[in-house]
Amino acid sequence: MNSPVCIDASLIVRILVPGPFSQEAESLLSAWLEEDTPLIAPALLAFEVTSTLRRMVYLQALRPERGEEAFTQFQRIPIRLSHRKGIFPLAWQLAQQFNRSRAYDTSYLALAQLNTCEFWTADERLYNAVRNQLEWVRWIGDVQPENPNES
Repeated sequence: MNSPVCIDASLIVRILVPGPFSQEAESLLSAWLEEDTPLIAPALLAFEVTSTLRRMVYLQALRPERGEEAFTQFQRIPIRLSHRKGIFPLAWQLAQQFNRSRAYDTSYLALAQLNTCEFWTADERLYNAVRNQLEWVRWIGDVQPENPNES
């Protein structure tokens, strides 16, 4: 079995809602699914994605029917949500270490560290804050988009 990959809500939203780096995020997800790579995230991810999609519908950034489609698509992505108790103290420690105002972003870092796996994000601020010290953190902006003209 392949090593798991920890993913965050920002990456999932890029898959579900067209925008910057959506193509790269979709490509990564397709590759992970094709390779049977386990996708993991703190249970927080489900709440963040659900809340983000609902807010986009509320603010009329997404039509209600498109929001429903995105939410349904999200529920089909096979992500193993973790409730490990070790996430919380480590997330707290990482938030302190990287001077983060909130620990929800560092909960993803904590889970990846506990599982000794890569962490993928579309959150450039988070990536920039930790990339020099956490070499296993990856940013979607560094993925080369597939060229449909090459085959």
